[in-house]
Amino acid sequence: MDLQAALPFLLPKAIAWAEGEAQRVASWGRVLTEHERGLARGVGVAQPERIRVALVDALPLPEDPVLRAAALQAGLLTPDMVGLTLGHSVFVCKGHETSRLFTHEFRHVYQYEQAGSIAGFLPGYLQQVVQLGYANTAFEKDAKAHERESLGNAF
Repeated sequence: MDLQAALPFLLPKAIAWAEGEAQRVASWGRVLTEHERGLARGVGVAQPERIRVALVDALPLPEDPVLRAAALQAGLLTPDMVGLTLGHSVFVCKGHETSRLFTHEFRHVYQYEQAGSIAGFLPGYLQQVVQLGYANTAFEKDAKAHERESLGNAF
C-alpha cells in the first residue's frame, strides 16, 4: 500500500480509532502511582492526574482491515511493541512496566498535550512516520532522548 497516498483517507479513521481507544482506557485504566506521576512531571506532562494506564496482554489493533494493514506496514503496531500512548491513555504490555518505558510513553503524553488533542497530534505524527519511518520521527527521537535520561530511575 502506498501509505503517503493513502494517508488522507486513513487519517480520519486513525483519529476515530485512537479517540475511541483512549476513551475506553480513560474509563477503566488505573491512575498513576506517586512515582509515575513524578516521571510524568519530569518529562513535561502538565496534567499527570489525567493519565490512565491499561496493562494489557497485547497492544490493541484497529478492527478496520485497511487501517490495521497500514499500521502494521508503517511499523506502528508491531508485535514486538510494548507501549502505546493515545492522548492521556497509555497501554503497557504486562511484564514491561519499567520507568524507562513509562518515561517514553509519558513524553508522548506531553506531545499530545502540546498538540492539544489526539486530532491535533496524529496528522503530524503519522505524516512523519510515513515520510521518515517510525524510529526516525522527531516525536520518537524526543521520547527516546527522555527515556535515556530516566535510566537511573529503577522501578
